[in-house]
Amino acid sequence: MSQRHPIISVTGSSGAGTTSVRNVFEQIFRREKITAAHIEGDAFHRYDRAEMKTKMAEAEAAGNRHFSHFSPETNLLAELAATFESYAATGTGQYRHYIHDQDEAERYGGTPGTFTPWEDLPAPTDILLYEGLHGAVRHGDIDTGRHADVKIGVVPVINLEWIQKIHRDRAARRYSTEAVMDTILRRMPDYVHYICPQFTETDINFQRVPTVDTSNPFIARWIPTADESIVVIRFRDPHGIDFPYLLAMLHGSFMSRANSIAVPGNKFDLAMQLILTPIIMQLMDRKRRAQ
Repeated sequence: MSQRHPIISVTGSSGAGTTSVRNVFEQIFRREKITAAHIEGDAFHRYDRAEMKTKMAEAEAAGNRHFSHFSPETNLLAELAATFESYAATGTGQYRHYIHDQDEAERYGGTPGTFTPWEDLPAPTDILLYEGLHGAVRHGDIDTGRHADVKIGVVPVINLEWIQKIHRDRAARRYSTEAVMDTILRRMPDYVHYICPQFTETDINFQRVPTVDTSNPFIARWIPTADESIVVIRFRDPHGIDFPYLLAMLHGSFMSRANSIAVPGNKFDLAMQLILTPIIMQLMDRKRRAQ
């Protein structure tokens, strides 16, 4: 952690909804005139799209049907941890972009499925925001979350996560349902061993729970709406959280445990604003005092 150069790490699986949380952070940054640096977890994949297909085929030929983007072997976790450590110490570090599609190819220059060259993060910035798969992972002597000041987990219940991924991959990437199912099955061991354990390390978890039937996510015709869900928000350390204020501001919410509040799904954005804004302002106040 660093008083002068704070880091926020948003962690979640593919299809979990981490981008929505990042958007809320960006709204807060704009409103409070905070200059943020951003890094995405996809930029720290070890292989580009073509290389990953080749490595996956080689692994399957060798009998490994669970070679996935979730594993430490397919990601540059040491480099990610080094970027966090560098930013915490100096306010900068190395990053790049993974080019997902043609729009990003035009924005960054390059070919979809490849990486941009490594470069220094822009400087000066007030805070670093990470969004990706491995923001709080521990593997061997690597601990990517060690230098993060605030760690956020985005964790829909598993069937909802799958529904979101299926709909996203079919609409944005033109994958078939069967192809997405194959991906989910291939990733499952790494999901259990490397994604789930991070959510015991996170400071706050946002978990969306549908209130409609999602028993078979592979035939769901649409994603449950905000009005058809609740969000369970868990605080690892509830000290200092003004639960009476949150209950008063978020109509229909209730305490489900001493460290957890359940919020109507249509109040999710408001809940994030109410919870995250004071946290960010505390980081900025601590930064100013340290300087």
